[in-house]
Amino acid sequence: MAFTNRSGRTQTALAEINVTPLVDVMLVLLVIFMVTAPILQTGIQVNLPKTREAQSNEATPEALILSVDKEGSVYLSGKNERQAVNINDLPQLLTERLANAKDRRVYLRGDGDTPYRVIAYVLDQAKRAQANVSLVTEPTKK
Repeated sequence: MAFTNRSGRTQTALAEINVTPLVDVMLVLLVIFMVTAPILQTGIQVNLPKTREAQSNEATPEALILSVDKEGSVYLSGKNERQAVNINDLPQLLTERLANAKDRRVYLRGDGDTPYRVIAYVLDQAKRAQANVSLVTEPTKK
């Protein structure tokens, strides 16, 4: 776009884009994604006990995962969902979730610092629901 000033000279307008606001917005978005990405990827923090030899059975998509954290809280995960559960409601929840499953597979992830009585109680509750329970461990490094 051209315009004429008072002295009769023709001048052109500055056609440069100010990129400072664009850079500011991009940096803010970068910080937001850097903060939220690790939160979305983490699950229940469980320090699994280590064993010498472990079978590497891959969890099937329909398998349920029971997680017991250090404080003894129980979480039920499966098919992109995760919920904290009351231990007394566990047999009923497992029976409902495993009603259509072929092998009724449930993986139990217990924190190594959790008292044994809590893990044993969760295991007993899963057995009451007639689930096929497998304990999840980490292999030791050779």
